[in-house]
Amino acid sequence: MNVKKAIILAAGFGTRVLPASKSVPKEMVNIVDKPAIQYIVEEMSAAGIKNILIITSRGKDSIADHFDRSPGLETVLIDKGNQALYERIKSISYLADISYSRQLEMKGTGNAVLSARQFVGDDPFVVAYADDIIIGDDPATEQCVRAFEETGKAAVAMKEVSLELVMKYSSLKVKNLRDNIYKISDMNEKPKENEILSHFSILGRCVLPAKIFGILEKTAPGAGGEVQLTDAMKVLARTEGMTGVDFTGVRYDTGSKIGILKASVEVGLNHKEVGEEFKEYLKETVSRL
Repeated sequence: MNVKKAIILAAGFGTRVLPASKSVPKEMVNIVDKPAIQYIVEEMSAAGIKNILIITSRGKDSIADHFDRSPGLETVLIDKGNQALYERIKSISYLADISYSRQLEMKGTGNAVLSARQFVGDDPFVVAYADDIIIGDDPATEQCVRAFEETGKAAVAMKEVSLELVMKYSSLKVKNLRDNIYKISDMNEKPKENEILSHFSILGRCVLPAKIFGILEKTAPGAGGEVQLTDAMKVLARTEGMTGVDFTGVRYDTGSKIGILKASVEVGLNHKEVGEEFKEYLKETVSRL
């Protein structure tokens, strides 16, 4: 079954990047010349996902504004003869058909996904975490979609991470099937050290069947007293198995200060307009350390 819908979870407060996120949603923090969430929408679009629901919260109207048309700005660009920039700005609004829903109470990722049931219907869908930008030639979303369509089972993007991070994220019980494709038969959310199944953690992307909603309805609050999507996914893993994709590409945690800095540096170095100048600046700066 083809995957054509996606949910982007963007309701969090962004406490790790305060005070910047006090007035600017963390999803709108710039990585060189684009807000973080645009990288995710572009990734979805490149994977053929054209129907996207962004789950937000109070104070995040600027996300919708960014993906809307801006007639005043577009007119100024045309009047100044900047056709290339006009086309680039206009194209943002046509990356996908984007709708929005507010999560009225912060009750966890599972609760946020459950609120999207009407949008999803009976179709398989992608879940993307807005804190995770993944840069690579082969979109991480597309890698997971291919795995889902090949196996018919829920698929997640995953990487091996440090002990410290696996205890903050999740731990997966995996068995290699071929190349970078694994079978997942169990998982633990935010495990204690004696609950770690492997150092593979889910990072930012999942492709799920609609049956996950029935499981979420029966899922009790877990880590942090919230309904965790991972707890519902654990049921799928244990009953029918899931597919893990050790994805190609580099993931940046743009919900953290260091993640924003790393993404800005590495994206900046490859930016066609400023990359070479930025590289020389970095060389000069590093030489003084």
